[in-house]
Amino acid sequence: MSIFQIRQKTSGAILWTGSADDERTALDAMAREAGYPDSSALPDTLQAGGFETAKLDLIS
Repeated sequence: MSIFQIRQKTSGAILWTGSADDERTALDAMAREAGYPDSSALPDTLQAGGFETAKLDLIS
């Protein structure tokens, strides 16, 4: 698993940071934590701005 950070493209707001296997599962994890079944169920207003998903390379 990797650490991903999801931002809303229009505002730059960080929506979620956490571990996931890939970008798609990161989006679904963000949606589930917000109370939705998966990322396809997110409100159109949120999806309209788009998402920027970045894999964070953390060095300890």
